[in-house]
Amino acid sequence: MTESEVLAVVRASPGRRLFGVAAMAVLGALLLYMGLTRSFSHPGWPVALVLGGLGTLWLGHAMYRATAHRIELTETELRSSDGTLIALTAEIEAVERGVFAFKPSNGFLLRLSAARPRRWQPGLWWRIGRRVGIGGMTPGSQTRVMADIIATMIATR
Repeated sequence: MTESEVLAVVRASPGRRLFGVAAMAVLGALLLYMGLTRSFSHPGWPVALVLGGLGTLWLGHAMYRATAHRIELTETELRSSDGTLIALTAEIEAVERGVFAFKPSNGFLLRLSAARPRRWQPGLWWRIGRRVGIGGMTPGSQTRVMADIIATMIATR
């Protein structure tokens, strides 16, 4: 096995990706429509609705771009297919998959030994300090395999 050999891959499910991005687009369009066509007693409401609609459309676009990539696990690193290093495997201290873990849907949480800069790829992964969440629009079967491999790597260290 070489250092760059991919041990596991997690990618967004096409159906969840389509549904999630479409839901964000519809919500953004509805907020914009309401903000531009309705009359309100307070002048702040149309502004808030338009800003909320634009923010929701931006988030849907960010989700569409992020979920086009996949997460790859190698012997030395956990990375995104766009080249972003999510975490080095040597830094991973624990994998949390429990019901009460603060983790993405169908995913798992990693605890790192050192804090890394914040990063968020909606629907795929996020990183805040020493915590990394993997999952969201991903199938549970793929994230379960990746979490098991990482847990085995930690146990054999």
